[in-house]
Amino acid sequence: MADVVNSQITDSVTQTNVKVVGEAPAQAMGLVYQTMAHSISLSMQNASQAQGSLQSINLAITSSACRMILDASGGGMVPPGQ
Repeated sequence: MADVVNSQITDSVTQTNVKVVGEAPAQAMGLVYQTMAHSISLSMQNASQAQGSLQSINLAITSSACRMILDASGGGMVPPGQ
């Protein structure tokens, strides 16, 4: 068995290792940016959902308050036929 390795194979492996090590920081930062963008988009979606839910609650409260005001003042709607 020969202990001699072709210099072209050694150079190829060395260049591949250097390429992988050189690209690793860029790939890591790309993953960080994607994760941050996804987290921010989920946060914005959550805020939009909360705003819509609060708007629905606000409408229900306003309707109930108007009904209570009309009932208290005796100005409620008269049923048809009376």
